[in-house]
Amino acid sequence: MSASPVTPSTGSPPLSYLCRAAAYPLNEVRPIPLGAHDATSPRLALRWLRERTQHITDQLDAAYARPGLHWLTDEAEHGRALAYLTSGTGYQLTLHDESTRYVLLAYPTGPTP
Repeated sequence: MSASPVTPSTGSPPLSYLCRAAAYPLNEVRPIPLGAHDATSPRLALRWLRERTQHITDQLDAAYARPGLHWLTDEAEHGRALAYLTSGTGYQLTLHDESTRYVLLAYPTGPTP
């Protein structure tokens, strides 16, 4: 009789990640939700941030879209975001136009590694 292999436990459950996007108009009291997603890995959280950033920049005038478009092609910054998320730290990206601030964030839930 042979025993089946056992995967060692690290003692903590895997992290999940909350991803959120919201618009904060300058003269409004409450934010406007622009999307939410629960991701099961740091890479999926980063993918969601990239997709939502693309959606938001697609709707901004060219001058206001530039920072978001730059972020979308900045592989070094994506690596930094992935490192933050993997280590249990949240990551936030803020864009704006003349009347609204757009905040995209992803952060782990549960105990940090």
